[in-house]
Amino acid sequence: GAAMAANLCALAVGTETDGSIVSPSSICGLVGFKPTVGLVSRAGIIPIAASQDTAGPMTRNVADAAALLSAMAGPDPRDGATAASRGHVHSDYTKFLDPAGLKGARIGVARDFFGANDRVDRVVEEAIAAMKSAGAVVIDPVRIAHLSKLGDHELDVLYFEFKAGLDAYLKNAGHGAAVRSLPELIAWNDSNAAHEMPYFAQEHLIAAQKKGPLTDPAYRRAL
Repeated sequence: GAAMAANLCALAVGTETDGSIVSPSSICGLVGFKPTVGLVSRAGIIPIAASQDTAGPMTRNVADAAALLSAMAGPDPRDGATAASRGHVHSDYTKFLDPAGLKGARIGVARDFFGANDRVDRVVEEAIAAMKSAGAVVIDPVRIAHLSKLGDHELDVLYFEFKAGLDAYLKNAGHGAAVRSLPELIAWNDSNAAHEMPYFAQEHLIAAQKKGPLTDPAYRRAL
């Protein structure tokens, strides 16, 4: 995100499970969006949660994001999730660039997320006004029922999927790989703790290792 904002590259690709494209993009003044999971291949990307992971554009403007998505989107036999995109992918997303695209669009404003930072709130208010002036129908406020419970099971799903995905990724990492499984990774980090963990521990790796397989009823309930 910082490199893109500093013009050190023409286009950038981010990977997101839950915010790793949209958060740095918002902080750095970029256009970044998370495509629907399955529109863009995840092949080669270190997995965190298969039901949430995807790659996506991070660019300086909307036109560049549309051009980059045109090159990225499409089925890939190395990622089964992309099979569902067959027949639904466009070869050129720039054709959807429309200066009047907001006219008639319904935009909901979830006020429960406001109030953490006055400066941020002011910028968002300016954006809402700009969308209104461009013809958007702004629904303000929108109340989200049970907002506090939306993330209750998300971390459980992540741990289950991280364990399964990382084990599969490391198994195919090649003969020269120092570790080939999540338990081996945890042990390697412990053996090299002074260099690998001077600031952070590996509690998330350990929590993931304690989870069962993806056939576990607890995973299915959480998902």
